[in-house]
Amino acid sequence: MPIRLPSAARSLPSRARRIVAAEQIAAARMLPLRPRTVVYESFAGNGALCNPEAIFRALLADPEFADLEHVWAISEPGAAAALKREFRGVRNVRVVRRGGAAYWRAVSTAGYLVNNATFPPAFGKRTGQVYLNTWHGTPLKLMGFDMPGGAMESANTLRNLLAADYLLAANPFMTEVMYEGAYQLRNVYRGEIIEEGYPRIDRQRLSDADAARLRAELAGSVEAALDGRRLVLFAPTWRGSSFQSPDADLAHLASQAQRLQEEIGPDAVVLVKTHQVVHGLARRIPALARLLVPNTIPTNALLGLADALVTDYSSIFFDYLATGRPIGFLVPDGDAYAAERGTYVPLDELPGPVRTDPAALGRDLAALLAPGAEQHPQYATWAERFTPYEDGHATERVVDVVFRGRTEGRRVRRPARDGRVRLLFYLGGIRMNGITTSAVNLLNSLDPERYDVTALMALPRGETTRRNQQRLNPGIRQVFRIGGMNGLKIRQVLRRVADVSTDPLRAHRRLGHRTLWHDEWTRIFGSAKFDWVADFSGYSPFWAHLMLHSPRAVRAIWLHNEMAADRERTVAGRQPFRHSLGRVFAMYRAYDQLVSVSPALTELNRVELAAYAPADRFRTLRNLPDAVNASAAAAPPADADIDVDPDEPWRVALRAPGARRFVTVGRLSTEKNHARLVRAFAQVHADAPDTQLFIVGGGPLAAALREQVAAAGLEESVFLTGPQADPISIMRASDCFVLSSDYEGQPMVLIEAAQLGLPIVSTAFGSAEGALPGDAMLIVERDDAALAEGMRAFLGGGVPPTTLDVAEYTAEVLAQFDVLVPDPE
Repeated sequence: MPIRLPSAARSLPSRARRIVAAEQIAAARMLPLRPRTVVYESFAGNGALCNPEAIFRALLADPEFADLEHVWAISEPGAAAALKREFRGVRNVRVVRRGGAAYWRAVSTAGYLVNNATFPPAFGKRTGQVYLNTWHGTPLKLMGFDMPGGAMESANTLRNLLAADYLLAANPFMTEVMYEGAYQLRNVYRGEIIEEGYPRIDRQRLSDADAARLRAELAGSVEAALDGRRLVLFAPTWRGSSFQSPDADLAHLASQAQRLQEEIGPDAVVLVKTHQVVHGLARRIPALARLLVPNTIPTNALLGLADALVTDYSSIFFDYLATGRPIGFLVPDGDAYAAERGTYVPLDELPGPVRTDPAALGRDLAALLAPGAEQHPQYATWAERFTPYEDGHATERVVDVVFRGRTEGRRVRRPARDGRVRLLFYLGGIRMNGITTSAVNLLNSLDPERYDVTALMALPRGETTRRNQQRLNPGIRQVFRIGGMNGLKIRQVLRRVADVSTDPLRAHRRLGHRTLWHDEWTRIFGSAKFDWVADFSGYSPFWAHLMLHSPRAVRAIWLHNEMAADRERTVAGRQPFRHSLGRVFAMYRAYDQLVSVSPALTELNRVELAAYAPADRFRTLRNLPDAVNASAAAAPPADADIDVDPDEPWRVALRAPGARRFVTVGRLSTEKNHARLVRAFAQVHADAPDTQLFIVGGGPLAAALREQVAAAGLEESVFLTGPQADPISIMRASDCFVLSSDYEGQPMVLIEAAQLGLPIVSTAFGSAEGALPGDAMLIVERDDAALAEGMRAFLGGGVPPTTLDVAEYTAEVLAQFDVLVPDPE
């Protein structure tokens, strides 16, 4: 039986609630589907509204569907109570509280799901369910990836759209600009788009009896006298930017309505339709309450009754175009809004007068409402473009497709395929490290004409990870894993135990864990299909396992280091990768390509990991560099505008004249062996006291290194800068780059140093040979004396500057990448 969430659990911390919800979902998913049950949800449970409501009422009234059970998910108590009153005694209509145990049971077992927005992150569609997402309007405002910061904001929306079997579009604009473009469904979405108009707009075609009933309901709900006057509906968007002072803003709304009324004249009455979330607040303001339309009246029924509409950026006006009646746009912040949020169409091209002053707009509307007045000159063009299918029968056609399976003669299509190869990269936690840098550089360099690129990431939560996420080109589809894997807690525990104690690939086949992984993949990606998928991170057993559950594709995993050595790495007496990398290694045999980042590293990994994968699966793809400006007059460092202490010792030392400076950049961890570098520098500095060493980076060994520097008496010449947003500026001010690592992959800092033209001295880690094109880098043995000699060789003029033809190098790497990827289907 499903696990019920007791009322006391509603006050649990959010993580605990997610765990309980996951248990509820897991239990519900073990129940059989109920093919004749339909679950409806609108605006995260705000009420029985919009397209889902229109579809619900059509199905309920059709004898052919008398056997359907209808379940509404509602979170707003007043809306739930009203719906229960209306359908009291109707056995096949019930209401569940959104987020409760009954909700998850309904969502997990219903044969049909209808939503105009999004189900929560924990939702994952089961095989056999039919999911129709109707969305809630043609957008004027930028949506999805077109919005500033839209990739993260759209995470759950994209997840829901990819999961849907059907998406509803009122017009071709929604299909092409919003679904295919703004939400980047082109190429990867495998469901169908129904382009047949909006069911909710059918409700605008009122009979005389319906119109009379609505007017009577309005007359009993507002203080303003309706008499026989025409109705002007004022329905502005609520943008959520001013909830800190809602009363003042709503009072301003009342003032705008009053000024509209004064200019439109006594033959019409202005009524106000507020956003649902502020309706209760609006009722507290007397000047507004007398004009306020009750939320119980469906918006599209109001549009059918209204003689004119005033709005700002709301998609409500697209629906109203189907009436042929006047629209006015009141946009006092139009310029700022267009600049900050953005619109798909310039405001001065809208199908009605656009004003910043309500009095001026009132005069314009009075003229448009006058007998014999002509339509606004752009109105007919907009109506033809955005409401071409609104003939009052959109609901019937949508029901035909979704519930009857009739597509003949219906406008149903899949998103366009443009022939590009569909790539998916898991990028890891996108922290500030070489893996993130190389991933961003590679993805940003791929040919957008040849490749359709998707980046999968954990949801960025800190400033650094958000900054890295924002470095990706806007054309790259970004998918974030939000929420967690569903499944009974005991099954999750057994999965983890089996993954650790046995071969993870055999465990999931033998113990039935395959379903958990499959469900998680579909929870994130729906039915999306890729041609080539890559775990670019390469260190996490969870992600290595998950990527193997993509639908059929070529699968690659990155080996950024000498992985056998990395597995044995010791940090503070512990081996953090001992078990996790062992589990990753066990999955190598299921990958088609094991990609190392230099030729020498490929050979090392091929030999050292021979027990885990055939030799022919080991491939090479070098890292790509950031474009680095070698000029000393380059742009200021990234932290130039933040509060830094210019008298910090390392900053003062970097400005001191006459010093010869060594620099290294990297995480302060065991494999980098900075302790060796400090010891070698001590030998050099004893003979050349004008030398300095700058160690840029942070990590677990920072405190130990500071102690070592102090014990050696080098505090005036060795400087630990900590992690820096712009290490290039420190490298640019230095004379020689030095690397003291025991093992590496292909260090990004070597490529950056080469672009700067710095001489480079490096220890002979396993893949040092070939880490850069050419042989200008001086490679020495991995011991203190040899490293000191290498640094002395630089001081004596024996280490020439390195050079790197970035364009030639990039072209070579991208040609290597093309070899990895299959031709498109």
